[in-house]
Amino acid sequence: MTQRLDVHPTHPQARLLKVAAQALHQGELIAYPSDTTYALACHVGDKAAMEKLIQLRQLEKNHQFTLACRDLSELSTYARVENADYRLLKRNTPGPFTFILPASKEVPKRLVHPKKRTIGLHIPDHPVAQGLLEALEEPMLTSTLRLPGDATCLQEGDEIVARLKSQIAVVLDSGACGIEPSTVVDLTQGEVEVVRQGVGELV
Repeated sequence: MTQRLDVHPTHPQARLLKVAAQALHQGELIAYPSDTTYALACHVGDKAAMEKLIQLRQLEKNHQFTLACRDLSELSTYARVENADYRLLKRNTPGPFTFILPASKEVPKRLVHPKKRTIGLHIPDHPVAQGLLEALEEPMLTSTLRLPGDATCLQEGDEIVARLKSQIAVVLDSGACGIEPSTVVDLTQGEVEVVRQGVGELV
């Protein structure tokens, strides 16, 4: 049975964030609001939870996985960051961007892109997402909450509960969210390449 928790959008209640963090530690999927859309998350180290996420989203075999991180320090643990890239990241994080970077050895092998050896990284500019990451005390595997066959992402907590029923454990509901995903920026080719234009505009 999915728990829908009403979370304050700017001052999220710590006890509710802990419920969601505990669910992640127990191998469950959760939904949470980000600075772009509602998103799904699971624990980085849990293979079974990752498989549930893949099945729910019907992700393709060579999907580029993304980790949500608290800050640049945490991001740089999971990716190899060049000095020029670091300056770009500093200007644009936290924010609605997913940066594709070479994965470090800290990233579980199953999450690294099999051909490119890369990982996606997002530092969300949203109090609930940041509060959840603080409660978890580590990054989480994350994916936009757009279900197979849908043209847009789910926007409301009630809708998420109705559509996903018992497939996820917790929905952190802070009200309506956006429907446009993050801008995806590839930094692995020695130049800045916008792979997908979404909400964010690079500065």
